[in-house]
Amino acid sequence: MSDFLTRWDDETRPTVADALKQLAVRALLPGVVLFGVIVGIGFILTGPLWQLADRENEINRTLQDGRTPAGESITSFMSMIGNTEYVIGVCVIAVAVIWWRTRTWWYAVIPGIAISLQATIFVTAAHVVGRDRPNVERLDPTPPTSSFPSGHVGASTALYVAFVLMATRIENPWVRRLVITLCVIAPLSVAYARLYRGAHHVSDILVGILNGVVCAVLAWLYLRRDPSSASGRVSRARAKVGA
Repeated sequence: MSDFLTRWDDETRPTVADALKQLAVRALLPGVVLFGVIVGIGFILTGPLWQLADRENEINRTLQDGRTPAGESITSFMSMIGNTEYVIGVCVIAVAVIWWRTRTWWYAVIPGIAISLQATIFVTAAHVVGRDRPNVERLDPTPPTSSFPSGHVGASTALYVAFVLMATRIENPWVRRLVITLCVIAPLSVAYARLYRGAHHVSDILVGILNGVVCAVLAWLYLRRDPSSASGRVSRARAKVGA
């Protein structure tokens, strides 16, 4: 676990060609396996376990019956965190800031890899599976994709789990804990909001989380690193993103 979190202490500069090659082998190929798993789960939910949707609809209806004006306003903001334009905007800003602070482009691109891989898997899986959305009133206009898996949840999870992994390198313990806490709360807020607002079944949310977490981890591992290498240790002062 220690090597997993400290792997980016190795700042050995890769060539662009080598980084792309390792990205394909260490992230894209495993992503194909993840895609197969997600589609398999989707076919099970729409096939042998199709009746599960009726039980999940009961949860959605319970949330619908308990809606309040305040709850609708709060969840509208929470859901926005998972919007495509918001996720891309935050990611671009974060990549730019991290690149500027660390001077290591191969490290700064981790969030971009995470959300790009997640989005590719989500869009393709949603098209293949084609699951209907919950049978409740939806408070948001839903995109022309199926309910499974949740793209909002997957995108926000991929982005903020990538941030969590990067935040473990912040030296100031109070800043580190604050950033990690906020980055954990963000995708969980999106998940609840998407349920509350009638956009997804519970299983859509759970598989969205799975997609986001795995894509963030694959992005974190996309480049081979050796944290024990004395010649490749990152200066901690330069790694204090947000400190």
